[in-house]
Amino acid sequence: MTDRIGELLLTEGLISEESLQEALERQRAEGGKLGYHLVHLGSVSEEDLVHLLSEQYGIPAIDLRSLYPHIDRVLLETIPEDLATRYHVFPVHRTGNVLTLAMSDPTNVVALDDIRFRTGCEVEPVLASEFAIQEGIEHSYEEKRLDLAEFEDELTDTASVDEDEDLEVLADEDEIDASNLEALSADAPVVRIVNRILVDAIRKGTSDIHIETYEKDFRVRLRIDGVLYEYMNPPMKLRDAIISRLKIMAKLDIAERRLPQDGRIKIKMRLDDRTREMDYRVSSVPTLHGEKVVLRLLDKENLCLDLTKLGFEAGTLQAIEENISKPWGMVLVTGPTGSGKTNTLYSSISKVNSPETNIMTAEDPVEFNLHGINQVQTKEAIGLTFAEALRSFLRQDPDIILIGEIRDFETAEIAIKAALTGHLVLSTLHTNDAPSTINRLMNMGIEPFLVSSSVNLICAQRLVRRVCTECKEEVEISPKALVDIGYSPEEAETVKPMKGRGCANCNSSGYKGRVGLFEVMEISEEIREMILTGCSTLELKRQAVEEGMITLRRAGLLKIQGGHTTIEEVVRETVF
Repeated sequence: MTDRIGELLLTEGLISEESLQEALERQRAEGGKLGYHLVHLGSVSEEDLVHLLSEQYGIPAIDLRSLYPHIDRVLLETIPEDLATRYHVFPVHRTGNVLTLAMSDPTNVVALDDIRFRTGCEVEPVLASEFAIQEGIEHSYEEKRLDLAEFEDELTDTASVDEDEDLEVLADEDEIDASNLEALSADAPVVRIVNRILVDAIRKGTSDIHIETYEKDFRVRLRIDGVLYEYMNPPMKLRDAIISRLKIMAKLDIAERRLPQDGRIKIKMRLDDRTREMDYRVSSVPTLHGEKVVLRLLDKENLCLDLTKLGFEAGTLQAIEENISKPWGMVLVTGPTGSGKTNTLYSSISKVNSPETNIMTAEDPVEFNLHGINQVQTKEAIGLTFAEALRSFLRQDPDIILIGEIRDFETAEIAIKAALTGHLVLSTLHTNDAPSTINRLMNMGIEPFLVSSSVNLICAQRLVRRVCTECKEEVEISPKALVDIGYSPEEAETVKPMKGRGCANCNSSGYKGRVGLFEVMEISEEIREMILTGCSTLELKRQAVEEGMITLRRAGLLKIQGGHTTIEEVVRETVF
């Protein structure tokens, strides 16, 4: 470009060959731009040089010196002094999201990209003399520093604020111009950050991504094997752009920042030399300092549809298989969010899925597409609730019905009637253990005789982290401590708990993967009678244990005994 400017000036007759050679020698000795040295030597005027460059680049030129008295001091906050000095630029005007920037070299792509990244603005360059830009930086930023120092002195000298003083009320964060968010979210740095988060989450085996906003902090956390780890702290200035990028990908309304929204992102990516398809469930909620976004990863490759590999004990697995093979009745899976209920249900219907069986599901949302199964996505906004979907299913000649969750009396009532009229119904509830599910249904308003005659089996479950097989080793625990968590004195003498030392395979955590704990309660004739007579949850639990039910704590103790998990994990997820 140096030679090009020299040739243009020679062609236009604005400089002589001798002047060009002298300027080139000065440039080689001192560095800097050729145009600067030509003007400094008096070979060409600033106006002629800027006019020539304006015609060459097709970019308008301005007289920056005439604008000095009218420069908005607030505008200087947009481009800090160090940035203006480094790239030799000067902010001239801002309209909405468009920043007019005086530059001596508008071909400096690095400067343009960096300023777009730092300011979140679209940059519109205009040409100005290098000398004028330098004067502007020295003059305007010096005044800004003096104004700030004077203001700080005033604050030091002022003991209190006059009650009649006019104060500027700051706009609430909700009043951010939504029209700019889409443009901000399309910037290359924002796209790169979001892509990195999504890809790294898959590589690390993440189940959920939490993107959280605080007053002075913005962070990303990943849930790996049920535990949250801090992953990244992006710059606060990119907060709105990153959240908007995710909302656009999930087809959510980026202008709506006051209400919760739910969506879904489906992407195809090249990872580890193969193409993978990934689904992310996206949920946004407004918090005190901005929106929080949580993404649930739905990885088909990690979906285990084999009941034998989920962690069931031999007896409980047999009970599950027998009850999902019955022609009618209800099988309920209970547990908190993230305990693997959906995986258990999908594994169950996959086992009974065949060309002779009509299986229909109502889910919110449909997490995985299963071949041969008719899956319906509920949409409450248009009236397609679980109850409405169930009503329509009964006219579709179903054999097996899966309901994503029983949330209210209406859904529970229709589900129980379906179970009593020749259909096998599978669903989930949020309860602490299997026996308390009975009282939960009755609290919803279902009559005891309907509960006792429709429910065949209840499975409560939890997920605990699995000890890393690469670095696990025995740990010494006193027999008394083992008795305190539920082992018998005889068992306490023989149990050898394991713990992960920490290695590269488990990222030094000592854990790799998760395994299920299951409490399976079959509804026997004795338990049906107890439900009809209104027995308490404790009485139901005692009876179920007498009949051979393995409680969640006991399932955890068996997993410790088998070297699959640790005492800490079982104590964290179960009660004695």
